[in-house]
Amino acid sequence: MSKFNRVISYGVLIIATIISIFPFLWMIVSATNKSVDVTKGRLLPGSNLVGNFQNLLDTVNLVPALVNSAKVSISTTILALLIGSLAGYGFEIHRSKAKDVVFTILLLSMMIPFAALMVPLFRMFGSISQTAPFIGIDTLTAAVLPSITTAFLIFFFRQNTKMFPKDILEAGRIDGLSELGVFFRIYVPTMKTTYAAAAIITFMASWNNYLWPLVVLQSPENQTIPLLISNLGSSYSPDYGVIMTAIVIATLPAALIFFLMQKHFVAGMMGSVK
Repeated sequence: MSKFNRVISYGVLIIATIISIFPFLWMIVSATNKSVDVTKGRLLPGSNLVGNFQNLLDTVNLVPALVNSAKVSISTTILALLIGSLAGYGFEIHRSKAKDVVFTILLLSMMIPFAALMVPLFRMFGSISQTAPFIGIDTLTAAVLPSITTAFLIFFFRQNTKMFPKDILEAGRIDGLSELGVFFRIYVPTMKTTYAAAAIITFMASWNNYLWPLVVLQSPENQTIPLLISNLGSSYSPDYGVIMTAIVIATLPAALIFFLMQKHFVAGMMGSVK
């Protein structure tokens, strides 16, 4: 690559980086300013961070919302990884024409927008509420269950399993391991980068999920952090400094998990098996 092309490449990358990072920087800076300064578009840090944080604690129940989001996101991630990896493993390792047809139908389901499924899901959980209230409407369980099986995760695990060394599985079977033993003792440890990538995707999607919790969680004590932030912005005169502070706090857990697992995420998205 010539020096001119290298300068152009770095210039484009720098511009793309600034465009990508600017909203996050503006969010952090706005959390330190008063509402009027945020409205004016002030781009310099202020001295009102502590005041915004105190107003946030006085206005809403922040800690319960964070706990609810953590419960929903962690439960969704664990169950989705287990079910998605088992399904992806089964579709790829134990292939048949019938399973390929089912897998094709599964992929076609990805074309259906979630908004089209909300009414049937709500009616289904409403019916369940009459016989099993602990998994019906206005429970955290109802916020978790629709997300634990996704066609994307099954597809993701199946595609990564294509590069899995099948000889290792055969060696495990010869040593007397059951199929579940092969899966948990050989497949899972070997596919750790794939699990890491899937965990980040699932956790972030669940943590930021707004539409379905808005429909199914009706009590204030069950609201998650996206619902809490939405309520802050729906008042007659919203305090944008407080809202930005809440957004920063809501962003921290997902950002922390991503940065801690970044290397595994990149490797998993590239389909590597270690």
